[in-house]
Amino acid sequence: MKIGALAVAAQTQVETIRYYEREGLLPQAPRSEGNYRIYGPGHVERLAFVRHCRSLDMTLDEIRLLLQFKDAPQSECGQVNALLDAHIGHVATRIRELRQLEKQLKALREQCAGVHDAAHCGILNGLAQPGPPADPPAPVGPLVPVAPVPPAARGGRGAHRRW
Repeated sequence: MKIGALAVAAQTQVETIRYYEREGLLPQAPRSEGNYRIYGPGHVERLAFVRHCRSLDMTLDEIRLLLQFKDAPQSECGQVNALLDAHIGHVATRIRELRQLEKQLKALREQCAGVHDAAHCGILNGLAQPGPPADPPAPVGPLVPVAPVPPAARGGRGAHRRW
């Protein structure tokens, strides 16, 4: 199938497919005599895997590592477990941060119970005040412990992205 058919089959934009190819998440498709990319069922399956990972808010580097193990099914999955554990920790941190944001927004909303002219709007006046001090950024480190990747699983690109 051509890229348009792949996009329909995977419910994905053509540009997203090209981006995933450039990022090494999808293998380059062979080309026809007319220089069109020709995709097969393996591309649909891999694209579905990538999209599922993205729906779980995984980074491209996390997905790349998962794909390396998926491509080497005889490898042990300890590093996959560690990656998911680290990702769960990042999600938990983000949830705490979003809850704090929600509290701040609700407190701001309580500053304006009625309809006033903009000059007397409690929300606008509250936003004009200095906000709470920002927390210092968390130290950035690798998402998962660095461990050797089995030779059959090598071939991914780039280092782990940081949050």
